[in-house]
Amino acid sequence: MTDFTESTFTESEERQELRRQVAKLAKGYGRDWFVERARSGEKTTELWLEIAKAGYLGINIPEEYGGGGGGIGDVAAVCEELAAQGCPLLMMVVSPAICGTVIARYGTEEQKQQWLPGICDGTATMAFAITEPDAGTNSHNITTTARRDGDEWVLKGQKIYISGVDEAANVLVVARTEDARTGKLKPCLFVVPTDAAGFDYTAIPMEIVSPEKQFQVFIDDVRLPREALVGDEDGGLVQLFAGLNPERIMAASFSTGLARHAIAKASAYAKERTVFRAPIGSHQAIAHPLAMAHIENELARLMTQKASALVDAGDEMAAGEAANMAKYAAAEAAVHAVDAAVQTHGGNGITQEYGMAGLLVAARAGRIAPVSREMILNFVAMHSLGLPKSY
Repeated sequence: MTDFTESTFTESEERQELRRQVAKLAKGYGRDWFVERARSGEKTTELWLEIAKAGYLGINIPEEYGGGGGGIGDVAAVCEELAAQGCPLLMMVVSPAICGTVIARYGTEEQKQQWLPGICDGTATMAFAITEPDAGTNSHNITTTARRDGDEWVLKGQKIYISGVDEAANVLVVARTEDARTGKLKPCLFVVPTDAAGFDYTAIPMEIVSPEKQFQVFIDDVRLPREALVGDEDGGLVQLFAGLNPERIMAASFSTGLARHAIAKASAYAKERTVFRAPIGSHQAIAHPLAMAHIENELARLMTQKASALVDAGDEMAAGEAANMAKYAAAEAAVHAVDAAVQTHGGNGITQEYGMAGLLVAARAGRIAPVSREMILNFVAMHSLGLPKSY
């Protein structure tokens, strides 16, 4: 799909129609349905499978593997519109965007045939595991290792804050192999079935209101066939980073969608709520914070669209800068938008009935994951401004 028209900074009619159709679908579920599922411990499988059936889940995957043949901008639009209707699906960031992108780009033909159709139709969701308890943001320090044993790989290590493992058929695990020439460890990607012997996981209690859970993962001498390795053993960081720019773009879309939902709810409330003989939205103390939030969010959306266009054009370096900036801007916009929305509602903003307070943690998480705002500032300072490395 095309992304921008040649003469304006607006998305193509095709992309806009995609947004309208996704929004229409998600509106049939809505925030109340989503929260009810989350609070009762149930999943959002119905919505997941419906967006897959409509062709939206794998819209960025090549058509020959069941996808829509679009780009990262298309699947980001899907992610944003779902969130804007109050149904943010975290696994959209992971399964089609990170895992789907990496496998489509670096997988063998057999691997693509094996894993991509299930990602597209929603029946074989794939999680992504990189973060470790002792490595944190420093992915260079991961200690999960992979060693050869005949025709097999043996993986051992731990991961933490891994989304949706209980809903996934497979996990794309970042591990390290030893370089025989240098003795140094290098990153590689392996697809691990969640029912593999030695693969265990436990849920991490979280304050966020979401049906998608976070897990600590234990990988205890998990044996994998040779074909579980995705890409070249010597591909290193290039293959890993192929999934990280899409991850940041999707995280940005997740945040801008949440912000749009919060602003829309607050604006509607401010039009109806009357205290001093006029709707509270007529008072600048209420109107201005919402207007500022809207401006900030629209700027973040524009940077997200730019990052998407750069990824789809294959300009990885420029895309890396733009994707990090988009993710930073979107997280800040979401935090400010939700805070303004809660304040607009007053005491009602912290009740379950109005559904605002539950957005606070979800929006705030964008400043931390999938990469912290501080590391983005480090990246921009070093790569955009040419300042000395600070870490």
